[in-house]
Amino acid sequence: MRPPAQIKPWLSIEKMFQWLQGSPDGPSYNRRMAIWLTCTGRLHAHKVAEILGVSTQAVWLWIRQYNTKGPSGLERVGRGGRRWGLMRRGREAEMLKPFLQKARSGRAAKAAMIKPIIEKELSRAVSTSYIYRLLRRHGWAEIIAQSQTITGRSDDFKKLSRPWRRNG
Repeated sequence: MRPPAQIKPWLSIEKMFQWLQGSPDGPSYNRRMAIWLTCTGRLHAHKVAEILGVSTQAVWLWIRQYNTKGPSGLERVGRGGRRWGLMRRGREAEMLKPFLQKARSGRAAKAAMIKPIIEKELSRAVSTSYIYRLLRRHGWAEIIAQSQTITGRSDDFKKLSRPWRRNG
């Protein structure tokens, strides 16, 4: 039978144990435990995968990353953020500022009014759903709800939207 994978000696056994104990979260602990079990327990990748409840390919990937880059090879960098954003959030907020005062006074801006301005800024066409997502991102539902309670429109809406509440 083939011997288990070899782990490069980036850390001593004591340092590796401290590294394992200092893992910040569950997935990181699993990656480090795979290295620990392969190094100290001399277990095969399929046994380590069975113990940790992950795929064998994942264990082989973690071993390769550890052997090539050391302990830092198993650290994950998040992919967060708006990778497909057309404008930065600050610029979006700046574009919506003129409409904010109108919305607070009770005259909420419609997507059809905002769309040409955004398209002009971006020099490209955008969908109406993009405009609605932009407004939601900047909390316009709350602003419109507040303006409607100030002007008393919400009471009219409640009356007209529920036929069983109408008077005769």
